[in-house]
Amino acid sequence: MAFPHRPDAPELPDFSMLKRLARDQLIYLLEQLPGKKDLFIEADLMSPLDRIANVSILKQHEVDKLYKVENKPALSSSEQLCFLVRPRIKNMRYIASLVNADKLAGRTRKYKVIFSPQKFYACEMVLEEEGIYGDVSCDEWAFSLLPLDVDLLSMELPEFFRDYFLEGDQRWINTVAQALHLLSTLYGPFPNCYGIGRCAKMAYELWRNLEEEEDGETKGRRPEIGHIFLLDRDVDFVTALCSQVVYEGLVDDTFRIKCGSVDFGPEVTSSDKSLKVLLNAEDKVFNEIRNEHFSNVFGFLSQKARNLQAQYDRRRGMDIKQMKNFVSQELKGLKQEHRLLSLHIGACESIMKKKTKQDFQELIKTEHALLEGFNIRESTSYIEEHIDRQVPPSHCSRGYIVLLSLTSVVPDSSYGPEHLLTFSNLRRAGLLTEQAPGDTLTAVESKVSKLVTDKAAGKITDAFSSLAKRSNFRAISKKLNLIPRVDGEYDLKVPRDMAYVFSGAYVPLSCRIIEQVLERRSWQGLDEVVRLLNCSDFAFTDMTKEDKASSESLRLILVVFLGGCTFSEISALRFLGREKGYRFIFLTTAVTNSARLMEAMSEVKA
Repeated sequence: MAFPHRPDAPELPDFSMLKRLARDQLIYLLEQLPGKKDLFIEADLMSPLDRIANVSILKQHEVDKLYKVENKPALSSSEQLCFLVRPRIKNMRYIASLVNADKLAGRTRKYKVIFSPQKFYACEMVLEEEGIYGDVSCDEWAFSLLPLDVDLLSMELPEFFRDYFLEGDQRWINTVAQALHLLSTLYGPFPNCYGIGRCAKMAYELWRNLEEEEDGETKGRRPEIGHIFLLDRDVDFVTALCSQVVYEGLVDDTFRIKCGSVDFGPEVTSSDKSLKVLLNAEDKVFNEIRNEHFSNVFGFLSQKARNLQAQYDRRRGMDIKQMKNFVSQELKGLKQEHRLLSLHIGACESIMKKKTKQDFQELIKTEHALLEGFNIRESTSYIEEHIDRQVPPSHCSRGYIVLLSLTSVVPDSSYGPEHLLTFSNLRRAGLLTEQAPGDTLTAVESKVSKLVTDKAAGKITDAFSSLAKRSNFRAISKKLNLIPRVDGEYDLKVPRDMAYVFSGAYVPLSCRIIEQVLERRSWQGLDEVVRLLNCSDFAFTDMTKEDKASSESLRLILVVFLGGCTFSEISALRFLGREKGYRFIFLTTAVTNSARLMEAMSEVKA
């Protein structure tokens, strides 16, 4: 059931070194404030920090009390305060309020601000404005690569998506370049580089400059990873907006996987307690089902439960010596497997309940119709019905309004004035596309526009006129064969291609692009696709001589998603790797899904 790697599959590099580096650097920074100190941590750094240095490690380095950075007075009585924060203006104002309150009270203490992953000039400007620049010492914790699994690295920068793709803020591009530079320093140069997207090109050029400045560091090193592929999220919004149906994706959509772990509530644990569970390759049960289509998971788990029971039952005929061996060698492993099995069965049941309530099948049917360009009228009715029922826009606009816009035509919404800014953001980021006045209708499209009733016309703009202005999805889909033509049923138990991650209805565009470029070792023959993606100036290839690269390293590919990637894309590329004898490694600014994308665009706070 799991994807067994081919016997000739290349070994993955050991990324635990990244954790050790980050931990050592943090300890070094903390020790620069000798003696007892209290540590203030920003909320969204807590989970990544826990993966690197837990509380006991912090205590060993004289961190006394831990506080969350929040808008209320600090109750710390320590003489030394250390702040571990993201480089955000609001954090600077918070720190300034504490320091200035101390000044007013005539109290002197030492203050240290550690910015992660880097400090920005704007932050120092605020500290100066607030009159405390001379009172605090500032440092950087260049922690930007968190290994979440053996093949997955995350920068844990969810704000990258909104900052760059909506606000046009380029400040994180340097962080990406620094992260790539660190990887090439530790794991050798990348002989073959490919990329698509404006952000990808900027990050690549900045990274190359860093490499040239420090020329010699990676010279002569044997490459461990043969290819690197950089891809902007806005090259493919469609995939990120589709509902996920592979197990790991569904767990993320349902419970939210945060920093590689998930909180399973009492409905999953069958007790009155919630449980935080780390989801990675070390969880043997999870590892076998994570990439599976959800329809296969129950069958697998029940078979696993039967096998486990059979192993327990072996005890019955054992003599004392055999029983002793069984208890000392096998029982612990069986109990652990039993615990994990119960959790994943509980998670599956909970997902089933929630999805039945949400009419998941109907939603998937609508999404597939939009992707294939069929039954547009029915899909529109479904969207209309959601708008009429005032289903929260984070649920509705994600898969429906936006998907309809990206794949076919342009809907309008009647969600009320409080959502106008959100829809304006969606347009600015290219997630909602508008109909240009005077666009000509094809015969099919004019038929469709006549089908729209007056009632619908009130909610859907000027009619179903024609393909959305900037969305060439239909043409790209044809060119890259994203909608598989299958005779009979698509067999989800034995997938034939990457489309299985969307029930056989659609091959993720991002993954198809990567597959095609790797096959050709260039963008040759893909000029039309690149043009349709509006990326003619931003598709690049850089090949160096491969004489130092072993055949094993040339089958390792690092894919860098700028703006986030989904678990569905990860599963699809793991499948492709198994089929072609590659291994993929993923580096993403953050793991994302349709709800997170919509939240990033939203101006209405939940």
